[in-house]
Amino acid sequence: MLQPKKTKFRRSQKGRMKGNAQRGNRLSFGSFGIKTLQAKWITGQQIEAARIAVTRCMQRQGQVWVRIFPDKPITKKPAEVRMGKGKGSPEGFVVPVTPGRILFEVEGVVFDVAKEALRLAAQKLPVTTKFIVRHDYDFNILK
Repeated sequence: MLQPKKTKFRRSQKGRMKGNAQRGNRLSFGSFGIKTLQAKWITGQQIEAARIAVTRCMQRQGQVWVRIFPDKPITKKPAEVRMGKGKGSPEGFVVPVTPGRILFEVEGVVFDVAKEALRLAAQKLPVTTKFIVRHDYDFNILK
């Protein structure tokens, strides 16, 4: 499960996710990727499940980059506890994503394999995504 080694504060406020992604919204490493079309929280377990789906579909060929990391602590109060008495204890970590944020990038496989692998990854995530291709990608290579 993805989580930071150390955090400055154990608990954080919920915050707001308005607008589109201002950074992490372009392909930086691979030729293919998926970007989110919604604003949501994605947990470390969901990221790991998607990463495993991609690597299995690609049969460990090529390379995968995970462009997001869950560093926001989420708290939860125990069941059947009355209101008040402070904030709950830390439960896990999430990453808030906004529309346009690149989640995964893939390189070193043909177009069809990359599209299928990232489609399987998108099914594991709680956001709607879009498959994107680098603008200078040559579709005639690796055939």
